[in-house]
Amino acid sequence: MDGKTSTYVRNDYLSVDMPIDSDVFRVPPGYNAPQQVHITQGDHVGKGVIISWITPHEPGSSTVIYWAENSEFKWQARGFFLTYKYFNYTSGYIHHCTIHNLEFDTNYYYEVGIGNITRQFWFKTPPPVGPHVPYTFGLIAGDLGQTYKSNTTLTHYEQSPAKGQTVLYVGDLSYADDYPFHNNTKWDTWGRFTERIAAYQPWIWTAGNHEIDFAPELGETKPFKPFTSRYHVPYRVSNSSSPLWYSIKRASAYIIVMSSYSAFGKYTPQYKWLEKELPKVNRTETPWLIVLMHSPIYNSYVTHYMEGETVRVMYEKWFVKYRVDVVFAGHVHAYERSERVSNIAYNIGNWLCRPINDQSAPVYITIGDGGNVEGLATAMTEPQPSYSAYREASFGHGILNIKNRTHAHFSWNRNQDGYAVVADSIWLRNRYWSHPEETSLAAFR
Repeated sequence: MDGKTSTYVRNDYLSVDMPIDSDVFRVPPGYNAPQQVHITQGDHVGKGVIISWITPHEPGSSTVIYWAENSEFKWQARGFFLTYKYFNYTSGYIHHCTIHNLEFDTNYYYEVGIGNITRQFWFKTPPPVGPHVPYTFGLIAGDLGQTYKSNTTLTHYEQSPAKGQTVLYVGDLSYADDYPFHNNTKWDTWGRFTERIAAYQPWIWTAGNHEIDFAPELGETKPFKPFTSRYHVPYRVSNSSSPLWYSIKRASAYIIVMSSYSAFGKYTPQYKWLEKELPKVNRTETPWLIVLMHSPIYNSYVTHYMEGETVRVMYEKWFVKYRVDVVFAGHVHAYERSERVSNIAYNIGNWLCRPINDQSAPVYITIGDGGNVEGLATAMTEPQPSYSAYREASFGHGILNIKNRTHAHFSWNRNQDGYAVVADSIWLRNRYWSHPEETSLAAFR
């Protein structure tokens, strides 16, 4: 099947940072008011939530008050706070509080702050884990940054009629390391910028290269320090030894997060964890197996071409063996969707080193098109390789709509002239439950 390269050409490939006085960066009113509020899943099955926020001047309270919609009772959960220093920057007080044992499929309100300076938000827990549970994930790309284009991407996601319920984020957040001395105030502006969604929907975090922040010339030799200080994840519940790789269940999906920039060779902690993790996935309970990483392993753009090759050599055979449904990545500032292919037959003497059609393989989707200051990746390898089904150098966001255990629909929405336009879409048939007798796609059209 011949791949398609979009003929759409953007008017402007560049992205310009929004000024510091933009309303999207506004500090909430009141002395020491909580800011940069965001949530993520707090356990393995969706009955827990980690709530994080920052108070800029003094610790205040790390307690969260929360209650179910229409309930007369309020509960409290106690968290903790931390701070960090990076070169000439000292963070505010970063609070993390985990709420446990929530009811499934329930609206909750929560309040952070102290005294007269409190702020209230809400979220909805997912339905119970199960094979037939429909659920909608948003992909606010990766590589978002904080430009005018980034703001358009968030706005389009907010306005999407598909209404994503949880965001899968594939790395590269604030781009603070693109500024002199890894300007960590950019982490603060990014946290305020994304709060309008991240305080209400869980974001499932993946680390990218812009989160490494390794700068020995500045005296900073601890990788990922700002990222891991600000964005906590429930890695211990999946027996991971690091917050950079972990797994969760949500509705009918099993989501595995990998770290492209941590050691992944044989015998490393990430390798040994994934080696045990993949066989544990029960596809009769969570039929949809999704992997998130930052650097794509199938990429036909000139930018970052073949950077993911070492990860592919190590892990592609596992993705095929365990019938991963889809792998989402970022890094390349553009969009691309692959065919179902694999390149796992090679050994040193057989010369079998080309991707071939493989219906046990995942679809690989690169969605690093959030809008960051580095702009679009526009140069593509030619001719378009056979593994590439569709590619386009535009900014946008994605929606993964799981219908049941057998079918899901993915659409990619281009930021075009102020509107979100569906530029690519595909029906995904579950790799584990894929049988000819399964329900026809016509039932969902």
